[in-house]
Amino acid sequence: MTANHTLVQEFFGARAAGWDARFPGDGPAYAAGAAALGLRPGDAVLDAGCGTGRALPALRSAVGPGGTVIGADLTPQMLDAAVGAGRDRDGRLLLTDVARLPLRSEVLDAVFAAGLVAHLSEPEANLSELARVVRPGGRLALFHPIGRAALAARQGRQITDGDLRAEANLRPVLGASGWRMVAYTDEDALFLVLAVREA
Repeated sequence: MTANHTLVQEFFGARAAGWDARFPGDGPAYAAGAAALGLRPGDAVLDAGCGTGRALPALRSAVGPGGTVIGADLTPQMLDAAVGAGRDRDGRLLLTDVARLPLRSEVLDAVFAAGLVAHLSEPEANLSELARVVRPGGRLALFHPIGRAALAARQGRQITDGDLRAEANLRPVLGASGWRMVAYTDEDALFLVLAVREA
């Protein structure tokens, strides 16, 4: 396990029990983010870095009972909170590193990733791993319930030129990792990047 993994686990592990209570109004944003993937009944989707599983109900609703929903997270306490909230009924939960997924290649139709990009230790390699498990033409949604400026203000920091989530920085990283960016939204109430898996 890398030092970055340890830091991520420590940060989220300490906050897992109260995570949902800190952000009680995020449900509609998660539903909208999941809807942007354009999932169909029977599709297979991964929530990468699923945390407490807030997107799982919307993803399950989109793919229906015949679809596949997987939630993967590195932090055991976050998955415990997902189970405590009953969200394990909406998808299979995996304790795993999204940089090394225990999935065959090209088995998914889409990946939803809320707040994940900022925590990737090797963005290009990690996004390539997400591309590996998605069929050509499949979709990726990089999501956050608030935009970059609003998040920076909440955290008491400034946005820097090196912010990976800036369109100019993220587009080439996605391109180098097997994805083609097709939409970029960064507003106060939504950060959403949509990409398509290249053949």
